[in-house]
Amino acid sequence: MSINFRAGTLLGSVALLLALAGCVTQSETVFTDPPAPEKALKQRVELARQYIGEGDWDNAKRNLKQASKIDPNNAEVYEAFALVYQSTGETDLAEENFEKAIRIDRKFSRARNNYAAFLYGQQRYQEAEDQLEVVVKDSLYNARPKAFVNLGLCRLQLDDSAGAGEAFERALTMDGANRVARLELAELRFRDGDIDAAETHYGIYRAAVRQQSARGLWLGVRLAQARGDLNAEGSYSMALRNLYPQSPEFKAYQRTQGGG
Repeated sequence: MSINFRAGTLLGSVALLLALAGCVTQSETVFTDPPAPEKALKQRVELARQYIGEGDWDNAKRNLKQASKIDPNNAEVYEAFALVYQSTGETDLAEENFEKAIRIDRKFSRARNNYAAFLYGQQRYQEAEDQLEVVVKDSLYNARPKAFVNLGLCRLQLDDSAGAGEAFERALTMDGANRVARLELAELRFRDGDIDAAETHYGIYRAAVRQQSARGLWLGVRLAQARGDLNAEGSYSMALRNLYPQSPEFKAYQRTQGGG
């Protein structure tokens, strides 16, 4: 699923990682005069988010505590605290900090989107949808297309296929390259019996990915079956078996073949 909402960049080189860690240490110790409070706050939050990306929760919290001393009513500080606590499995503290961030700044769309991801992970889909419906109204939010995708995924969990389709369509009008929205629309159109529309969306999705997901391959199998294309069905089913033998999608395929 795409709600994704995960922080961080995977660094491929140990030497590079150590060099970046050295830069972090240096940036915390170069000041000869105390920086202005606004600058110090920004630096602390940026350092914390960098540590979050590296999975260094202790140093992230240390910088956020310093930031909260500078400004105890800064929404970005509490959002970052929430991401730390979410990552360390402290769900009560994560929720408390997300709510603090939103209470301080009702227009903080990024925090609402991340809070929605947290709620989705807790299977609290209606609450997640409520947050996302606020987010998608923010026309200046730079991640608005992804928020529409997340809204669509919530609505799928709430059995609102029509609402989900509308959200995915909105996402694609803003970002036609969004693979999640494209695949989910293909799935919805297939379920509606509109094979042509499903094929169109699926073809765009298939061309955009280097390796299809299990969900994508399973849809490919079913579209091939609907067309009576035995070669395509065999190709997709073989890829599904080889790449995702333990997936629910492969098990579903096996059931259609009388294999379990």
